Amino acid sequence: MIKKVMKNVKFYWMSNCSTCQKAKNYIERHDIKDYEIRDIKENPLSREEIKDLAKLLGGVNELFSRRAVKYREMNLKEKNLSEDEMLDLMTDEYTFLQRPVLVMNGKAIAGFFERFWNSFLEENYYK
Repeated sequence: MIKKVMKNVKFYWMSNCSTCQKAKNYIERHDIKDYEIRDIKENPLSREEIKDLAKLLGGVNELFSRRAVKYREMNLKEKNLSEDEMLDLMTDEYTFLQRPVLVMNGKAIAGFFERFWNSFLEENYYK
């Protein structure tokens, strides 16, 4: 396999999230270098940045985390949230963002399941 020259690779995570740590180790094992890393707790995303990420993922729904503790605490399962409401929640509270997110070549993947990341890298990193 030949590695493509990568530009504008970004990794969004939370340093204290065990799933994010696994994803970061995965990136390092696959020798992906020169990527931008951003802790979404320490450096929150703006509403526009969230919208841009959601667009890369296929929609706001793909970036919104229903596993967040606050999702349960606020009984949001009982509500039919609009995209604007999800954007508001993700903008106001980083825990509503699904994580980690890896962006490369104008495409993104959220959450960490190694087999999905393997496919993502095959399509966007190795050729």
